[in-house]
Amino acid sequence: MAKQLPDVGSGGAVPPPRRARIVLAEITRQDTRAERTRAELAQQTQVGEALVRGLVRAQLALALRLSLVVVIGLGGLPWLFAIAPSLGRTTIAGVNLPWLLLGVASFPFLIGVGWAYVRLAERNEQDFSDLVQRPER
Repeated sequence: MAKQLPDVGSGGAVPPPRRARIVLAEITRQDTRAERTRAELAQQTQVGEALVRGLVRAQLALALRLSLVVVIGLGGLPWLFAIAPSLGRTTIAGVNLPWLLLGVASFPFLIGVGWAYVRLAERNEQDFSDLVQRPER
């Protein structure tokens, strides 16, 4: 079979053939900084080590601050009762105040400090994750 050519002399214009764009590899420049930071963390480069060291330092500072709160809060009670012996002899519902504070009130205090630690430690980790995944500005 012979292929028929369009009739050019009849005045009808033939549309050009449609072009198709073929892309073998799409190169994107988005998130290059985030990818670079993640790669530095994975490959343990000096920058990655500095970032992780900063996270560890922040977590350690948080732990030390809350430990200080516990030491002052619970460790200060015996000092308080030694300084003010009349306060140490106070009774509530037939139980001495020092026993109530150290034996009963200390548990909700420690639970509150533990809850605060978990919440603040997760915030530190979220800030670190946001720093690593932040797109380039």
